[in-house]
Amino acid sequence: MRLSDFNYNLPPELIAQHPLPNRAASRLLVLENQASDVLIKDHQFTDLIDLLNPNDLLVFNDTKVIPARLFGKKDTGGAVEVFLERITGEKSAIAQIRASKTPKPGSKIFLGNDQQELYISVIKPHEDSDNRFFEIEFSSSCLSILDQYGEIPLPPYINHQADETDAERYQTVVAKNPGAVAAPTAGLHFDQETLDKIMAKGVKYTTLTLHVGAGTFTPVRNEDLSEHKMHSEWFSIPVETQELIKKTKSTGGKVIAVGTTSLRALESSAAFGIQEGETKLFITPGYEFKVIDQLITNFHLPCSTLLMLVSAFAGVEPIRKAYDHAIQQQYRFFSYGDAMLLTRQ
Repeated sequence: MRLSDFNYNLPPELIAQHPLPNRAASRLLVLENQASDVLIKDHQFTDLIDLLNPNDLLVFNDTKVIPARLFGKKDTGGAVEVFLERITGEKSAIAQIRASKTPKPGSKIFLGNDQQELYISVIKPHEDSDNRFFEIEFSSSCLSILDQYGEIPLPPYINHQADETDAERYQTVVAKNPGAVAAPTAGLHFDQETLDKIMAKGVKYTTLTLHVGAGTFTPVRNEDLSEHKMHSEWFSIPVETQELIKKTKSTGGKVIAVGTTSLRALESSAAFGIQEGETKLFITPGYEFKVIDQLITNFHLPCSTLLMLVSAFAGVEPIRKAYDHAIQQQYRFFSYGDAMLLTRQ
């Protein structure tokens, strides 16, 4: 397939700019592949409770979004914006750097009012990023500096600065492991009350960790999808989660990924035989899924790798019909938008 096969026209007013007052107040589009047709149903997200069965298993990504956007100054006084792609060590990271001139290896970016104590050293361009990212090193712990000076990095299609509401609502209720620079947005629809009702029905939930990188927003630029260089993300799947998946499969329950990041971690583990490590898995139509039965996901950007993933999962034509329906029915799109429940074709 070609890149143009995954384009669609979205009215800008359907891009959700703010979260709804209540997490679980979103709408839920349910897409079912019938023998001869595609069935699309409109629900509220809380209807998910009735759509799940005892012995089903929800798998969440428990990554926590870090305040990954920093503003500093060069030693010459010029303003610099640093946007972390991911943390690679206690003091090291990979980041985009926006400045009037491309920073040179060995240069420093100073943070805060004390122009001597806190700074970022630019090491070199990151070799696997077409010179769009740099390897950097902090003068002290990454996380402590980010907690003090960083801002929550909202997606580029959200047109306001992050505020206190975003600081809470751009995190899932299961978030606990810091390291993501973007939220696993399917999980944003769940509040504790909804989770409690789901568990009361006999449905279980478990977690894994995949630290979402800034590469999730990188557009695919090659018409030939085989030429696209996929971004790398770190994941870890606990033994408990692995065992629950096996038990769910053995008892006839469905394994339901809450978000494309959970799906990508589980399918990467199955494809490469590892439970922890880096993944560059690029899922496009034709991929044979090994673990996931259903997927809860938001609506994704045109020509994005995530739209290709859901098209691989539920079918290209069914996804086209679902997106056409969602636009006609004025669903809210992207990170703060509404959700879909997809079944593997």
